[in-house]
Formats: sequence, C-alpha cells, structure tokens
Amino acid sequence: MPDSIRRRPPKKPHADFPLFPHARGYWAKKVRGKLHYFGKIANDPRGEAALDQWLEQKDDLLAGRTPRVDSDSLCVADLCNHFLDAKSHQVDSGEIKLRTFRDYHATCKVVVKAFGKNRLVDDLAANDFQALRATLAKRLGPHALSREVQGIRTLFKYGFDAALIEKPVRFGPTFKRPEKRIMRAHRQKVGQRLLEADALRIIIASADQPLKAMILLGINCGFGNYDCGTLPRSALDLKHGWVDFPRPKTAVERRCPLWPETALAIQEALHSRRPSRDEAFEHLVFITKYGQPWAKETSDSPVTKEFRKLIDSIDSEAAEEARKRRVKVPPKIYRRGIGFYALRHTFETIAGESKDQVAVNHIMGHADNSMAGVYREKIGDERLRAVAGHVRQWLYPNNRAK
Repeated sequence: MPDSIRRRPPKKPHADFPLFPHARGYWAKKVRGKLHYFGKIANDPRGEAALDQWLEQKDDLLAGRTPRVDSDSLCVADLCNHFLDAKSHQVDSGEIKLRTFRDYHATCKVVVKAFGKNRLVDDLAANDFQALRATLAKRLGPHALSREVQGIRTLFKYGFDAALIEKPVRFGPTFKRPEKRIMRAHRQKVGQRLLEADALRIIIASADQPLKAMILLGINCGFGNYDCGTLPRSALDLKHGWVDFPRPKTAVERRCPLWPETALAIQEALHSRRPSRDEAFEHLVFITKYGQPWAKETSDSPVTKEFRKLIDSIDSEAAEEARKRRVKVPPKIYRRGIGFYALRHTFETIAGESKDQVAVNHIMGHADNSMAGVYREKIGDERLRAVAGHVRQWLYPNNRAK
C-alpha cells in the first residue's frame, strides 16, 4: 500500500463534530484564542471520549474559566497543569515575576518525577512526602531545601483551595522546612557573607564598566544583581545625586543618595553604553555588550557571573605576584557564599552601625509592617544621607563626606 494512503490524516467522525484532528495527534478545539486538547486520536479514533470531555468542560472554557476536575481522578500532572495555568495568569497580570513562575515550574517537575504524572493525588500519603524530603535533602542545602518544601506545600494547598481536591493533603510530621537551628548552623559553616573594605576597594578599582557602576550601587544602596539589571534611567537623578527605584521583587519604595563615586561611575557606564537590540530594553541603564539586559528571569545571573570572574582574576593575579616575589600568598577574596549579593549583606551590616535602622530599611527596600511603618509617611533625606555617608566613610576613610 502506498505511503500516501497508509498515512492519510484522520478526519472528523461527521461534519458537525465540534473538535478537529490536530497535527500533533490529538482531538483539539480553539476556545478564546487558546488551543485545548481532548485526548489522543490513536486511543479514541471515533472521538467519543473526546466529545464527552468537551461537553463536560464546554461551559467553563467558553466562559474563560479553568474547568473543574473530578477530585477522585485528579492526578499529579493535572494538579501541576492547573497550578501553573493559574500562576501564568498572575505573570500576565504582573502579580508575580516570570522568574517566580519558573521556580514553580521547576518544583512541579520535581513532584512529577518523584510521584509519577499519573499518580492520583488522593493516593499520596505521608510516607511519600517523607521519602521525597529525604531525597531532596541529599542534594540541597538547608536554604534551598526550605524553598523547595515550601513550594511543594504551596502546590498542594492550591489544589485544595481551588476545590480540585476535597480535603487537604497530609504531608506527615517530617515534611517541613529545616529548623532555624539547622539554618543558623549552616550559615556559620558557610561563613559571613561580608566583604572587607580593603578587598572591596581592590574589586572596585579592578572592575570595568558597567560592572564597576553596579558594584558601587551594591555597596552604596544595597542593590542586588536583579536590581541593577532592571534599573531604568528614569529612576536616576544624577544632577542631584539620587536614585528612586522600588524593589522589583517586592515593589517596596526605596530612595538612596548616590556617592560622588557612584554617580560618576554611572555616568561613565551610560557614556559607553551600547544600544539595546530590543526597544523594550532601551530604557535600562545597563546593557550587555551583546545588546541584552543584565537581568535574567533565572538564577543564572550575568551580573553574578561577571562578579565572580572578576574576583577570581584578582585572586589569581595576587597569587601569581606573591609567587614571583616569593612571599606568602595572600588570603583569597573569594570564598563560599561570596557573590554579588554579598554587597547587599555588607551594606546592611555596615549601615546598621549608623544607628538609624528605619533609614537603612528604607534604602534597602525592606517592608515595614509594624504599626509605626503604617503611620510613617516619609523619611527625611538627611537621615538617608547620613546612612549612605556612614557606609562611604567605612569604605573610603580618607575621603571627606560630600
């Protein structure tokens, strides 16, 4: 038999059949601009099961609602799909970042791999979650384990809140985040995420633009890598030396006075800045040499990579110079836990010694949910200048505050 006859594409069972055979091999229908699938054609050539599913979900789909699922047959894959669909709507509305959605997606992959996509949610028991936590604990540190456990609990809580399952999932007594004691012990083992002033001066002096400007924003204003990567030009007032930029992560208001060194470095970075390849990113202060933004919606941050490369090169050059001079190799700047975000830790630590924690929190963009925070309408610029000036005096002790 010729291939053209043997591979003839499937057709509708009858002319008024509401679904069509999709090229991927599924019965499908486009509703409100989105494709929905109703089972494989190979398993349902007459489309009877697909038609039943369509009629069951029709009203919800046409109304733009997520179809309800029979809790007695809800499997892990169905739960994950509903959860991610809800989170994708939150991304579209700006309620959560794409980076957060990707974290949720990764968590769903962990759950599907552990339990199997066809495992019924109602069939999961405490021992299943106990085994999953033990597996995660072998490859994750306490902080990462804490995030993963919380993400999984969020997934199954969504299933109950959305009425996809009739009763809350029982996780058992051991499926919980590590105790604070464990977290503290791990932090002590890793060591302080703090950069000393002399090491930081070497890092700043060795950095090229625009990394130099971002490092100064990190220690001047407590900016993280994502803050730098998403900083818009409209947030800067270089003439008067201020940056007003709510934290992208929390939308908490944040205002910080810029040191002369920071303002100058930003001006240099803007002067040498390449145009963006996409007009959507043209408003950003920092653009990579490839015309792309420095911020990524993943944990693989270009800012973090470049900062680590810079520190590694400084350590290598120092070691090579010591060997040439036949002197003791100096301690490395890099150690576990030291990355770009260590600048934020350092700012918080040193700025706290100014004894104005309210002003420090405002510069850091920390939410203040206390009663005083509810009533406080503003913080004077002089208090913010005093905090930033205290950190500058620590970093550049021989320079007069300006």
